[in-house]
Amino acid sequence: MGENRRLAAVVALAQGMAAAHTPRESWRAAALGACRALVGSFAALSVWERERGRLRVLVNVGDRAPEEEEFPEDETYPVHQFPEITEFLHERWVAGGEPNAWVETAEGPAAGRPGYCHQRVAALRRRGRGSCVVAPIVQHGRAWGELYVARRTGAPAFGRADADFATVLAAVVAAGLAQTERLEEARRLAFTDALTGLANRRAVDMRLEEAIERHRADGSVVSLVVCDLNGLKRVNDTLGHAVGDRLLERFGSVLSLCGAMVPGALVARLGGDEFCLLAVGPPADKVIKAAEEVCRRAAELELGEGVACGIASTEHAIGPVRSARRLFRLADAAQYRAKALRAGRPVVAGREGPDDPVVRLADEPSRPPDPAERRRFRSRRP
Repeated sequence: MGENRRLAAVVALAQGMAAAHTPRESWRAAALGACRALVGSFAALSVWERERGRLRVLVNVGDRAPEEEEFPEDETYPVHQFPEITEFLHERWVAGGEPNAWVETAEGPAAGRPGYCHQRVAALRRRGRGSCVVAPIVQHGRAWGELYVARRTGAPAFGRADADFATVLAAVVAAGLAQTERLEEARRLAFTDALTGLANRRAVDMRLEEAIERHRADGSVVSLVVCDLNGLKRVNDTLGHAVGDRLLERFGSVLSLCGAMVPGALVARLGGDEFCLLAVGPPADKVIKAAEEVCRRAAELELGEGVACGIASTEHAIGPVRSARRLFRLADAAQYRAKALRAGRPVVAGREGPDDPVVRLADEPSRPPDPAERRRFRSRRP
């Protein structure tokens, strides 16, 4: 391969990884880019899980064998089967060497002694591949995993020049993975509440908009629970904000625990003493049961005074829900009513028929349209 072609392949690999939006997309772009750059028929990206002593395959691309899934759930290989990992990733580096790639061929020894030769070569023969090149991937000066590219039987075998090029490609992959990790961390921080570790208001707004679109498209049930933690102001005023933060954290744990009862539910802190649970798909009764458990457990918290919970679900008689705002208003009105009644269990919008007071309250023209204005709304009497 000419130098210009190799340079173009490196650029294409870097651009492909830069365009990825998720870790999976980044892994796939890395494997595909390396496979094309090395004119391979198959490629895989694996991570070295030190704590488990194994290589875990993240993605397989190209001509996959029947047992090779694109994104395998649990394709792993014990590290002790691959002595070169220890040799290349420890001993040679300590001596000042570099993490260079190496080549295996189906003509190599596949029997006679245990170890990586047997495993690699036997796998090549079993899957109809003639050779492979293996390049260690290094992150922050430590072995992160490996890039593996193979050619089918009958194709020209990889040589030393290919191994050198694979080493370069592995460095580009390492840089792309680091960038993906930074972006993923930035996204996590952007959608996570710093105190409780739950999702934040931004995450709820995005998920709820998507949920309502899905409801309008196929009728999926969307249920929203809005919770207001009682007694936080008293705790802050008498015991200090550090103690109040502990109460918020404990309630967040309660909500997270109960939210696990509802498959796929998003549990979030909206801000201050307000939390919510959003479910798409499960029936409303399952969400109500989880909310009842939230109320029960919150009442047992040492510092608080329980919680006011309101629920709105498209499964109930609440009228058409064409926007996220309306479902939020309904859930918030139910929560407001639960707080006014000092109810020890959730109030559910639409449970009292066509003249349901919660629905009337939510649909009042004078009601502030933006859920962010709930504080001002609550200053009014029901």
